[in-house]
Amino acid sequence: MVQAARLSRQGSATAPALMLVQIASLQAGSAVAKEAYASVGPSALAGMRLCFSAVILWLLVRPSLRKVTATQWRAVIPLGLVLAAMNVAYFQAISHLPIGVAATVELLGPLALSIALSRRLEHLVVALLALAGVLLLAGPGASLSAVGLALGGAAALCRAGYVVLSRRVGRLFTDWTGLSLALACGACVLTPVSAVTGGAAVAAHPAVLLTGLLVALLSSLIPYALDMTVLRRIDTRAFGVLLALSPAVAATAGFLLLHEQLTVRQLAAVALVVLAGAWSVRRTGGPAAAEARTGTPDS
Repeated sequence: MVQAARLSRQGSATAPALMLVQIASLQAGSAVAKEAYASVGPSALAGMRLCFSAVILWLLVRPSLRKVTATQWRAVIPLGLVLAAMNVAYFQAISHLPIGVAATVELLGPLALSIALSRRLEHLVVALLALAGVLLLAGPGASLSAVGLALGGAAALCRAGYVVLSRRVGRLFTDWTGLSLALACGACVLTPVSAVTGGAAVAAHPAVLLTGLLVALLSSLIPYALDMTVLRRIDTRAFGVLLALSPAVAATAGFLLLHEQLTVRQLAAVALVVLAGAWSVRRTGGPAAAEARTGTPDS
């Protein structure tokens, strides 16, 4: 019992480092994808991202479909659909918004989820900080695309659903079979749509397939695998707030790789959302941590 508790604490301690790698990989992949938008559209790249990820992981895992139970399928299929929707929404959002801003809006989904799952009144302050960041981004006088913000909001909803479903799949499977099947389900839905809408552009620029492969590795395969690893070690609320660094890392990636400049107002909004998440990270003890140690599943 003592040894199990010690291993659990060690696993929880490595979660922030794994999340930092996840965030850096995801945002680097997003920057690479956005750089290719001059040749091929966001939907085509989203389709390549999911398709290549599904194929690679399937070849590595080689899942046995006969061993998958009905309960597992009921978790895997929704996760696959959410992955497809999240890919399209976010890649469309960054075609209208700087990556740092898009990541800020997308973070609101997991952050709202973490606050909803918290039983602490003090997290109302965290919610107000995040709300202030949103108002700075979308309020009067903002220079951001309304379409981009709406797409970012859709990505935020998908991201929240992804966190819940990914944790459930991670608990139903002891290996990477669940993630492999979910990626395959999502790819089966998204790839044909992407082929119809962006196939001609890909055929005209075949070199973009290599870009799609790189994006799949950086922004799907590595992050999703790390997500499932982390979600087996910590609870959903703690995971949501550990994503707080996403906007800062995304803004840095956008600046270094795409030369995207954020206004003072946008930087302040990013800072408020990051502060909200960082404050929550300080408070991940108590019931949330106890749930992670005991392995109690979410309702």
